[in-house]
Amino acid sequence: MLAVDVGGSSLKGAVVTAAGHTLAPSTRPTGTGAAAVEAITRFLLELADQARAMGVRVAGAGVVTPGTVDEGAGNVGYASNLEWRDVPLRDLLSAGTGLPVATGHDVRAAGLAEQLFGAARGIDDFVLIPIGTGVAAALRTSGHGVVGATGAAGELGHIPVVLDGERCPCGQRGCLEVYASGGGVARRYAARTGVPSRAQDVVARLGHDTAADEVWQDALAALSSGLTTLTLLLDPQVIVLGGGFTAAGDALLVPLRQRLTEQLTWRPSPEVRLSQLGTDAGRSGAAVLAMRQQGITPPPELQSATTSAVVEPASGRPALRTHV
Repeated sequence: MLAVDVGGSSLKGAVVTAAGHTLAPSTRPTGTGAAAVEAITRFLLELADQARAMGVRVAGAGVVTPGTVDEGAGNVGYASNLEWRDVPLRDLLSAGTGLPVATGHDVRAAGLAEQLFGAARGIDDFVLIPIGTGVAAALRTSGHGVVGATGAAGELGHIPVVLDGERCPCGQRGCLEVYASGGGVARRYAARTGVPSRAQDVVARLGHDTAADEVWQDALAALSSGLTTLTLLLDPQVIVLGGGFTAAGDALLVPLRQRLTEQLTWRPSPEVRLSQLGTDAGRSGAAVLAMRQQGITPPPELQSATTSAVVEPASGRPALRTHV
């Protein structure tokens, strides 16, 4: 299978065998509008050529994207970073590659991968929340993903958590990701100090920089408020945090867990874990979607490209043993 995770600036792809071996991982620029669709098509064709060169038969592809995604129809209704509106992505990619293509939502696919292979393995009720420039959530309850009427379920970053708070680019005020995201922390610190900084730089200044401390406390308050609401609505067993924001480590996890315990006064708080699949989760989920489309049961493990593997041969070719 070919698997591609579409981001706002880059495409992350690989060849994933039915046995779970990940081969030829690589990235390409994304582009926007029709150019983005063309870039994905070219990338899939490149990956297919690499697969065949290794003796691997290509049965199909999985592609996951941000935005509002109708998995059944294969359409992307709206993806602002890609400048897409009403894009029949599955049909366009299938026509351009000659392959059956499964399409899906990037964060929901990442949540599926975490449930099968990662931090939520074997858990039916959990949420995955990747926190980077923005914030989204994959909601899984009773083993099934929550999609919503318009395909937009999981927009946790746009839950208002501060009454009449700062304006969000979405047009609302007080959205969670204005305060508790990599972009939000960096922007709010720069606004206070006049010093352009990345979120990780702000975290490094905690304890000896008043502005950094205040911005971080605001981020923790916003995130804990959002997670408290999410817990009361869905009752997850586990909350899995991913994305670059989690590089803060204990500066994030310790006070966040304490805040959740204090805010959920009458019930236990869910366990908060870090993602095990990291930035590969979306791509892994894309591979799972492609396998399921072809009636293939996903393997119990996905192995990285550094693993020695026996690759399934294409029809009529000998098996190729390779160190990848």
